[in-house]
Amino acid sequence: MEQSSETVTGGRLSADQYARNFADLTPPLTRHEAFVESDRCYFCYDAPCQNACPTKIDIPLFIRQIAADNAIGAAETILSANIMGGMCARVCPVETLCEEACVREHAEHKPVHIGLLQRHATDAIMKTGQQPFRRGPETGSRVAVVGAGPAGLACAHHLAQLGHAVTLLDAKPKLGGLNEYGIATYKAVDDFAQREVDFILSIGGIEARAGVALGRDFDLASLRAEYDAVFLGLGLAGFNALEGMNEAAHVVDAVGFIEQLRQASDKSTVAVGRRVVVIGGGMTAVDAAVQSKKLGAEEVTIVYRRGPEHMKASLFEQELAQRNGVTIRHWASPAGFEQAGGRVSAALFAQRLPSDAAGGTALAANGGSALKIEADMVLLAIGQSFIEAPLGQGTLALSGGRIVIDDERRTSLPGVWAGGDCVAGGQDLTVSAVEDGKQAALSIDRLLQAARQSVAGQEG
Repeated sequence: MEQSSETVTGGRLSADQYARNFADLTPPLTRHEAFVESDRCYFCYDAPCQNACPTKIDIPLFIRQIAADNAIGAAETILSANIMGGMCARVCPVETLCEEACVREHAEHKPVHIGLLQRHATDAIMKTGQQPFRRGPETGSRVAVVGAGPAGLACAHHLAQLGHAVTLLDAKPKLGGLNEYGIATYKAVDDFAQREVDFILSIGGIEARAGVALGRDFDLASLRAEYDAVFLGLGLAGFNALEGMNEAAHVVDAVGFIEQLRQASDKSTVAVGRRVVVIGGGMTAVDAAVQSKKLGAEEVTIVYRRGPEHMKASLFEQELAQRNGVTIRHWASPAGFEQAGGRVSAALFAQRLPSDAAGGTALAANGGSALKIEADMVLLAIGQSFIEAPLGQGTLALSGGRIVIDDERRTSLPGVWAGGDCVAGGQDLTVSAVEDGKQAALSIDRLLQAARQSVAGQEG
């Protein structure tokens, strides 16, 4: 592609470089490597790794099945607890969940590579094209699932297993939620997100409708009237902004940047600056920063307002950024932008100091020393927010701007459940969203069973 005089442009690299840069971050294990790795497992009784998994996958069992050369059986063990075990094997922060709890991690700082073994098994069953689960006998009940991200897909699949008819509704043109639109391209290559969606839907009994939005094409009241139950897996559609700062060209939302990159069939069409600043400290910040480097940015800096131990991005992700040439600056709060010709030319920060061991922060005594970083592109990764408007004002109880649910994922509105990133108190992880969807499906099934039994009793 011909270079533009604009500093923020695409086509910085050759086709071969793009292919190398966006190849699989962690290549899958070979059959022999899987045998060797599975042999390291102690198959602990009351395994701490299983207790650390939000979906409670029977990790010792599936690893034992791999050791016995039964990868398909291992996949069935995984998927029975977590239907999105394939994607979770790629994106789960295993270093802070199952692998951190591994006995070998505590004994020798070399945990069993549970994530890679999980991928080995789930890839094996995906290659067969077979759906290991069957739709249950039809119950006659109908459930609407709004949002086809991890929570919605998990809920829909489990409901179909239980025999309920599911209508799956999503505002985006493709199903998958953040797995399709919001993670680094190199974490899920070869269109894996859509292949997993197809795998989940292959159980049958799920009618998927893409491109339809709550609050625009239908409302919650009509869903409650038409269906026996409703599940909301709405995710976080809003993006936090830096209020009171002058706007400038090329100051953009990091999630939108990642979405554009994931949907681009040709990576050379995605524009990136030569000097990129990413503001934030979570997984999105790291994904945006690393991919900026992989697109050809010369200097990429992540700036976070607190210390490394407070970053939501795991230590593995922070080290991944640094290995890819990203600089991480801490204890600096955004203070504004400089512009040249209406375009951002630098990002300004107030340098901060740790105030105490508890992790609080305070400006330096002089009001915060100025930090200026030259930039022709700034990516904002300072969090997402839930948009209440599509629900109808005051429809559901909220806390901290998200939907309040109980242990069964029931909302304050009878007949409506919710899960995933849109609910209060969640972990904002794919694996946690899957568990929400699964538990909501079980709760919905219990209610619908009780309703059928009540009707049968009255008729009798």
